[in-house]
Amino acid sequence: MMLSFFDQFAAPVYLGIPLIVLALALPWILLPTPSARWKNNRFVNLEGWFIRNFAKELLLPIKQGGHKWALLFTSLVVFLITMNVLGLLPYIFTPTTQLSLSLGFAVPLWLATVITGMRNQPKIAFAHLLPEGTPTLLIPILIIIETVSLLVRPLALGLRLTANLTAGHLLIELIASAATTLLPLMPVVAFLTAVILFLLTLLEIAVAMIQAYVFVLLLSLYLQENV
Repeated sequence: MMLSFFDQFAAPVYLGIPLIVLALALPWILLPTPSARWKNNRFVNLEGWFIRNFAKELLLPIKQGGHKWALLFTSLVVFLITMNVLGLLPYIFTPTTQLSLSLGFAVPLWLATVITGMRNQPKIAFAHLLPEGTPTLLIPILIIIETVSLLVRPLALGLRLTANLTAGHLLIELIASAATTLLPLMPVVAFLTAVILFLLTLLEIAVAMIQAYVFVLLLSLYLQENV
């Protein structure tokens, strides 16, 4: 029976229990926690160095009032990176390929930045809907356009993460299927295809990390406008 390539993105269910909960909990289980010893191992030190530098660079252009988001942003980027990279391993489901999960992250966090701006600086928040120096006749049209662009932000944020990961997984699946089919017919071509597959896998690891960073970076830019 010929299965669809998109079957790999279906949420796995075992005995009627959705395993997406296990896939979401797996990154937190694998991440090491600092011990009470004076010195930690290299991986814990590397993780701490990454979190400190990431938070420093991400929050540098944001005002002091937005620094309370540091824990949320660093936790989110570590979680997304771990989950995206684990999804490249065989027989592991990637929850971020589900649009419902990506929007579940994007919409509440985007809405929180908007509510923060409305509460702390309502005049500036509403001023973003109308650029300075706009002609009087264009004011209603520009307000509608800016409002629509504001409401589209969480949709674009979730779609970007899901679409990039889904496209990469499909491309890997197609090239792997081609290499398997060509192996008994044209071994040399199959070997070259396998090399391309290996390079593509390295690229997808980079894409998995970059997309997690871009997701959090855009959220920080939204926050920067509202603090």
